[in-house]
Amino acid sequence: MEIDSISTGSCSKEHQTIFQEWFNYADEDGDGRFTGNDATKFFAISNLSRQELKQVWAIADSKRQGYLDFKEFVIAMQLISMAQSGYSVTQGLLNSDVYLKNQELPTMEGLDASLAKKRRKQGKKIVIGNSYPSVSKNWFTSKSPKRVPASSVTSVIDGLKRLYLQKLKPLEVAYRYNDFVSPLLTNSDFDAKPMVLLLGQYSTGKTTFIKHMLQSSYPGAHIGPEPTTDRFVVVTSGPDERSIPGNTVAVQADMPFGGLTNFGTAFLSKFECSQMPHPLLEHITFVDSPGVLSGEKQRTQRAYDFTGVTSWFAAKSDLILLLFDPHKLDVSDEFKRVISSLKGHDDKIRVVLNKADQVDTQQLMRVYGALMWSLGKVLNTPEVSRVYIGSFNNKPVNDAISGPIGKELFEKEQEDLLSDLKDIPKKACDRRINEFVKRARAVKIHAYIISHLKKHMPAMIGKAKVQQKLIDNLEGEFVKVQKEFHLPPGDFPNVDEFKEILSGYNIDKFVKLKPKMIQAVDDMLAHDIPNLLKTFRNPYG
Repeated sequence: MEIDSISTGSCSKEHQTIFQEWFNYADEDGDGRFTGNDATKFFAISNLSRQELKQVWAIADSKRQGYLDFKEFVIAMQLISMAQSGYSVTQGLLNSDVYLKNQELPTMEGLDASLAKKRRKQGKKIVIGNSYPSVSKNWFTSKSPKRVPASSVTSVIDGLKRLYLQKLKPLEVAYRYNDFVSPLLTNSDFDAKPMVLLLGQYSTGKTTFIKHMLQSSYPGAHIGPEPTTDRFVVVTSGPDERSIPGNTVAVQADMPFGGLTNFGTAFLSKFECSQMPHPLLEHITFVDSPGVLSGEKQRTQRAYDFTGVTSWFAAKSDLILLLFDPHKLDVSDEFKRVISSLKGHDDKIRVVLNKADQVDTQQLMRVYGALMWSLGKVLNTPEVSRVYIGSFNNKPVNDAISGPIGKELFEKEQEDLLSDLKDIPKKACDRRINEFVKRARAVKIHAYIISHLKKHMPAMIGKAKVQQKLIDNLEGEFVKVQKEFHLPPGDFPNVDEFKEILSGYNIDKFVKLKPKMIQAVDDMLAHDIPNLLKTFRNPYG
């Protein structure tokens, strides 16, 4: 099935040059970001109503980053041109024929005179930077914005970085949150492209699914009926086609995989990054995983913590696809552990019944019911994640399922899943905020637990005995912390995992509770983040 585009209009080379000059003029900070403040000044000379400009900004800033890059600025200017011609500014206008054929520049009152004055003042013509790329029929074709100094805050993500460094990171360091739960965040964690993690038993079509999305194979991809993918492969954008070994990827500062070093060399030797130039990969990163196998013997043969690695990727991912084969619906022991490790990320999970064209309509109905029953037992919840039916292999739908119901069902299901994927970049900023808030709450609970245990340690004699008693009764200590600080029990970490890590530390060496640090995080959650979102919301909202 062909992947449809999200149209972004047409733009001649002459208009590219003009829009670039306008962008350079309107971007007062010169950082490649057209902010809300820039917009209120520059868009005003279009003489459109506030409501129309509100719609223009909402559509152009679809990712809700709080600023427009050059490509998004061009979309905004073309929408303004359409509004001046009498068209209603809606999301649907982007996909209309009139938008694609529009070649009219918007009327910006007094702009030519202002630009001429600026040129005379500079004594030379404004230098035009990189031109606007030709619009292709792929989903996304924009280039990344210029690097912004760490001291400046011109987007929501910049604000989160500053809040993390000033208020959350000190609490994490004080109570060693990075040793227990998650490594300290770096700039690459905030700036990383959205990730889609694919999980499933062997030969369920994970690699083929990625190939289907890219309409081409990625470097190092192997497809076959046997377990062909024996490693975690991150498929991302790059200037050329190549594979990068895991140890190299983990130490690259511009990639968000430094935390994987905690799983050791045994894992890193089974991890690699596959780079290739592709417009979709400029906005989404795919993570292909080894096929989940069955049996206790298979689990012990892995030289690394497979479930721990999948849990790490799940926390970083924006979408998790669980792929099933209609001929292999049994959920193995290891797959159960993997699915259990996804707890807390239920909103990201989507289930895909792949290769569904290999059974007829009647069998498909029975397979779907069996899958829902199996998932209900494994997920241990009355609500089961959305299950998509499809066959992502670039082949025509099997005749056995191509009846009037089957073919239409396949097309609608695949379109729904593709819509979910298309929305990922738009929701990436919201997801970053969501994950940041979740992390802040988890860090607070971690600090309460550690300081509670520290408070019960004796000053002089019998420290080892008391520590062991606290660890043995850790579940009871969790309950005490929960009641003392009125915390939800579902937000507490896994008792057994916490015990294992805590056993390697001397509780007496931890610091006592620091109310000022806790208060700083509370203030951040209650005031700083809402104010940040308010600052970078639609300037016409």
